[in-house]
Amino acid sequence: MHQVLRFSVGAFALAAFAYLAGVVSAQSPVKQVQLTAKQIEGFIAAHKDMAEAFDKMEGEKSKEVVMKKLSAVAKKFGFKDHDEYDQVAENIALVMSGFDTQTKEFTDPSELAKKDLDKAKAAKDLPEKEKQQLIEDLTEQLKVLQPIQHPSNVDLVRKYYDKIEPLLALQ
Repeated sequence: MHQVLRFSVGAFALAAFAYLAGVVSAQSPVKQVQLTAKQIEGFIAAHKDMAEAFDKMEGEKSKEVVMKKLSAVAKKFGFKDHDEYDQVAENIALVMSGFDTQTKEFTDPSELAKKDLDKAKAAKDLPEKEKQQLIEDLTEQLKVLQPIQHPSNVDLVRKYYDKIEPLLALQ
């Protein structure tokens, strides 16, 4: 049951992170790309400025103005534009969702979701309503989670784990 809770919290963090980055709708899978150390370092360096930019633009009505400002921040940290920053952020968050925060062991998020769904279905200690909601949530996650397509991303994210984890924890 601890794994189910860990995955649910991890999935929530992933969703919150994706929302903050302005990236993924809840219904679309992450477009996986091979990450580079330079991209991850740029993501880490850009995080504070990007968060500040989002805070300053709260209430801005023009999507064009928002994207222009976010792209300017992204370019400052070596990205082509905000879309590239988003894509890197999505891929980092996807890989991070597979790490156990205690052991730092990695399990593919899609495999973890399958195991957690099985555990949720078998759980006897959850109230029925809560159990059904958890099963629904995990079933929806399985629709968009894909196996990690670039195993080298796991190694790179692991290398920078201690710098990335606090950024995601703030979400």
